[in-house]
Amino acid sequence: MTKLWVNWAGDQQCAPARLRAPRDHAELAAELARAADHGHRVRVAGAGHSFTDTCLTDGLLLDLSRMNRVLDVDRESGLARVQAGMTLAALNTRLDDYGLAFPNLGDIDVQTIAGATATGTHGTGGRLPNISAALHAVEMMTADGNVVELTEDSDPQAWRAARVGIGALGVVTAFTLRLVPSFVLEGIERPIPVDEVLADLDSHIDGNDHFEFYMFAHSPIAMTKRNNRVELPAAPRAEIVDWFADILLSNYAFDGLCRLARRRPALIPWIQRGAAYAGSYRRQVDRSYRVFTSPRLFRFTEMEYAIPRAHSAAAIREIKDTAKRFDSPMPIEVRWVAGDDAFLSPAGGRATCYIAVHQYQGMDHEPFFRACEAIFDRYDGRPHWGKRHYQSAATLRTRYPEWDRFAAVRRRFDPDGRFANDYSDRVLGPVSAAQDPVDQYG
Repeated sequence: MTKLWVNWAGDQQCAPARLRAPRDHAELAAELARAADHGHRVRVAGAGHSFTDTCLTDGLLLDLSRMNRVLDVDRESGLARVQAGMTLAALNTRLDDYGLAFPNLGDIDVQTIAGATATGTHGTGGRLPNISAALHAVEMMTADGNVVELTEDSDPQAWRAARVGIGALGVVTAFTLRLVPSFVLEGIERPIPVDEVLADLDSHIDGNDHFEFYMFAHSPIAMTKRNNRVELPAAPRAEIVDWFADILLSNYAFDGLCRLARRRPALIPWIQRGAAYAGSYRRQVDRSYRVFTSPRLFRFTEMEYAIPRAHSAAAIREIKDTAKRFDSPMPIEVRWVAGDDAFLSPAGGRATCYIAVHQYQGMDHEPFFRACEAIFDRYDGRPHWGKRHYQSAATLRTRYPEWDRFAAVRRRFDPDGRFANDYSDRVLGPVSAAQDPVDQYG
């Protein structure tokens, strides 16, 4: 019987020849050997929260959800070894039991740690890099079943490639994470006019540990959120308060408005203005991971680009104006992160502003996203690897100074292209047998 794999958004699917969930290295190695015998290419699916075709294959599709344990924790050093199939939600609660936490997280926690880091998933914070920067070591199985441990000391080139590897090097099976002691955040949400935020943007970014905002094309209001560390005890909100704010209003009610907008697009400006003004002051004091994340229960698709921070205000204004020309009831999300040194990190080597646009399920996204991408292109934008874009290897290569170094590592670990698929062929190019340019890198 054919097994159909479908992503979270429901807009990407494939029918792999084999869909397997190995429990350990031995079972994984056996599956890779079988794939080689049958000439099948191999991809790994995490939680399916990517909006691109990055996981799709007609060969072997691996599900690592059974490799989902915390293997070792050293509270003193802050190092924790975890298996790649563990979700961020499960990992956050387990780490908190040990008094440890990620220094920064995104607002979604359903992804696996492997999927989140492989695509460059991030949170917000002008002094903090994306999640993959927490990877102290990466354990990976190559096509021949060999297990390698990549660290900055053992293989710095491969370590920098594997931290944001897009599944193109091998099957990542475990990580050693470098974490920080658990901490409490005070999260404050309040509406502020967009123009007021943009007029003093650096103060908002640099004056808070974590700053972000949502805005609608047809509303002058930005729904800002600032999270800052505080020396206060965690004070979780009552369950009914969380349910009312995060489930009823932010999910069920907004989903209903989006359904209405899909049927009657002419109402979108009114719906957006009403949704923006419905935002009010909220305060939360709780463990960091509970403040960072929130549930997403309705379906949508998304494009997100990383641009140099210096272009933030200009690009935000252009995207907001462009969004008015298209029928989308969804908000625009804006966040900031520090640069890092992973070869294919969208924030690699530069302070970064992330701008995300969304489209509700069942509504045409492509004209809107292409118009936004044209703006991002002018600002030297790099796409989030797990979100929709229309780039190719030819258009992306010049945007990543370390592109050729990544390609050299890829040829070294997967010379036969066993871990490739149509997506990686398109955005990275086929694995080449050309001579590695090692001499120029030393």
